[in-house]
Amino acid sequence: MTKKLAKLKYLPNNFQVIENGDFVQCAVSGKKINLEDLTYWNVDLQEAYYSYKEASEKREKSNKT
Repeated sequence: MTKKLAKLKYLPNNFQVIENGDFVQCAVSGKKINLEDLTYWNVDLQEAYYSYKEASEKREKSNKT
């Protein structure tokens, strides 16, 4: 079975599935994140992050601008 990209709405403590799928992509690294493994995201930017490292990297870049 082919895995399908999901579309989500990121909320403060959860996310809402807009389009069913198996994974989302990290906004920093492009890595696939299975929905059951999704832990890090940014509500304001509506972006998912593979791990705390990518989330921190994005925050550091945002703070420099």
